[in-house]
Amino acid sequence: MAYIRKFKTTSGATGVQVCYKEGNKVVKTIHVGSANSEVALEKLMRKAQGIIDADKVSLFNLDKFNKK
Repeated sequence: MAYIRKFKTTSGATGVQVCYKEGNKVVKTIHVGSANSEVALEKLMRKAQGIIDADKVSLFNLDKFNKK
């Protein structure tokens, strides 16, 4: 399971990480970046969601419908 973690850094910025859990243990962490403004934080959150979405497997194979 993957989730987005937001946290305050020592400099006062907001850090964003993508964490992967197996059971109750975090097995992998990807640091996306740190933001000092709401606009930058929103960009990092979209980037983190993109990282999570890239690992997802589609439930349906729609390739046959995309043929031209």
